[in-house]
Amino acid sequence: MVKEDTAEEEKTRGGESEKPQKGKFPKKLIIIVVAAMVLAGGGFYAWNSGLIKGMTKDKKKAHAAAAAEKKVEIGPIRSLDTFIVNLADPLGKRYLKVKMDLELTDDKVLPEIEKRLPQLKDTILTTLSSKNYDDISSLDGKMQLRVEMMAMLNQYLKTGRITNIYFTEFIVQ
Repeated sequence: MVKEDTAEEEKTRGGESEKPQKGKFPKKLIIIVVAAMVLAGGGFYAWNSGLIKGMTKDKKKAHAAAAAEKKVEIGPIRSLDTFIVNLADPLGKRYLKVKMDLELTDDKVLPEIEKRLPQLKDTILTTLSSKNYDDISSLDGKMQLRVEMMAMLNQYLKTGRITNIYFTEFIVQ
């Protein structure tokens, strides 16, 4: 009987060792999956950083902006007087002093700017005084202010456009 028990035990052991155990993956499969993930990640990095033919969106924008700068000439510039306004802060103790220049599409716009100067100044004063310190203290805030003011001022102009606003003095106190 002892021989029979050992024979049965050997069959069970042999049977178990021949079947793959549940819950365990073969080492080769794990190595292949990890290697594929590393290669895919490296390929994505190379493509995203511009090492491969494709360029990233940021690089395309930078190249387009550089090309546009080379082609575009600066238009006529109209300097405005200094603006001093109280900011819309809760305590009302801060003020903003701004001097700016308007870049125009061409010389034809200058007479219209002169004619509409009271409207333009009113719009600038109203826009500046509606801002609080947090709105204009960062670079992004100043860029947003520039875009907002260009859009509002261009509403008054019929013969041309303001293409850019340059802040030549910007003091918050």
